Amino acid sequence: MSDLYSIPVKTQDGRETTLEEYRGKVLLAVNTASKCGFTPQYKGLEALHEKYRDRGLVILGFPCNQFGKQEPGSDDEIREFCELNFGVSFPLFAKLDVNGPDAHPLFVELKRQAPGILGTEGIKWNFTKFLVNRDGQVVERFAPKDKPEDLAAEIESLL
Repeated sequence: MSDLYSIPVKTQDGRETTLEEYRGKVLLAVNTASKCGFTPQYKGLEALHEKYRDRGLVILGFPCNQFGKQEPGSDDEIREFCELNFGVSFPLFAKLDVNGPDAHPLFVELKRQAPGILGTEGIKWNFTKFLVNRDGQVVERFAPKDKPEDLAAEIESLL
């Protein structure tokens, strides 16, 4: 089992880092896209961020272009779109793959800890959400259709 906090990630401005600064927080890691039917979930994710960040929740957005090529923009374009259209202030990272041979190690580990339906690990679409407890363990995987506001009770139970 990998330590989620030690897996290298890249910020949208190209800086290499890890999730170490979020150790001890409740995390909601989401693969996102700007041109998807689920894109309005950015609003709900931002609302969760605003409501619970002072209690230890961090929303982590990971843009991905693997599903219908619905995230075609550059990292700068994605950040600008999210800020202007949804007021996103939670951390967004560099675009990455969540499935296949080039799947980012973070998503390999998230999927390993919380497989989908019938034990499949593959992510089916944009806005799949992984809820991680303060100890860095994935406690739940939510489908793209699961609205952010519907996750509040589960998030509160971990805060």
